[in-house]
Amino acid sequence: MTEEFRYEEVDPEAAYAANRANWDDRVPLHLEHYGLAAFEDPAHLSTVVAQDAPVLERFAGPLTGQSLVHLQCHIGTDSVSLARRGASVIGVDFSARAVAAATELARAAGADARFVQASVYDAAAAVGGQVDVVYTSIGTIGWLDDLEAWAREIHALLRPGGVFYFRDSHPFALTFDPDQPERLTPRFRYFRGPEAERWDDSTTYAGPGEVNHSVTYEWSHPISETVNALIGAGLRLEFMDEGRSIPWEIFPGMPRDAAGDYVLEGDAAASLPLTLTLVARRPE
Repeated sequence: MTEEFRYEEVDPEAAYAANRANWDDRVPLHLEHYGLAAFEDPAHLSTVVAQDAPVLERFAGPLTGQSLVHLQCHIGTDSVSLARRGASVIGVDFSARAVAAATELARAAGADARFVQASVYDAAAAVGGQVDVVYTSIGTIGWLDDLEAWAREIHALLRPGGVFYFRDSHPFALTFDPDQPERLTPRFRYFRGPEAERWDDSTTYAGPGEVNHSVTYEWSHPISETVNALIGAGLRLEFMDEGRSIPWEIFPGMPRDAAGDYVLEGDAAASLPLTLTLVARRPE
């Protein structure tokens, strides 16, 4: 791997601006490499939603007829997939280019999904009403510095009795060095510190091509921080799961399972969780 990494104290607003510039740059590359032609099939769902929806619907019920906000929706592949499960979807993303791309994807797919540009921290005001479900999955909270503010927005977005669904990379898996895939070697912090992770990497996970704005900032969030933020905001935790597969290649050379996700082999498969799933509800 060629990216440069260090821990660095940074103003959150400056980090936010750097991250947004980077994600704006990713949009044309992801439009090319996300396999959007598959959405011409009206039955097609993203692999993320194909896995998430059955778990979500155990708690929220069938999505048909329900209102749903998708936070950090990027170019809308998961949003359109949720709409195909029957939800009326509002996607929220901080990238204007991503919102424009998601809007066009939904139009072409004939999906009941619309999109607004806003920070996660301003999502409730941007949406302008309460919904049945708030959804966020894969590659999300690492870009956020303040999970208490995040959780308050989720609470504000949900109607009483509404359900929040979350799945993302397991924070323990993210502590290991991807440059040493042959052995699990700790490299990154599990617990939150005063500094952000500063990355300088012009590539993108989706395929060939480079971005112009290569510097990004991320924050580590242990499970306790995520859970306590949701509880502190007034949500009631109803489900937690730690998964053994993940939609992106967290370590080079990982094989794929039948669903197309990446998995570990040997002793590592039984030792290292790759995803964390949480379901919470706003009390009636």
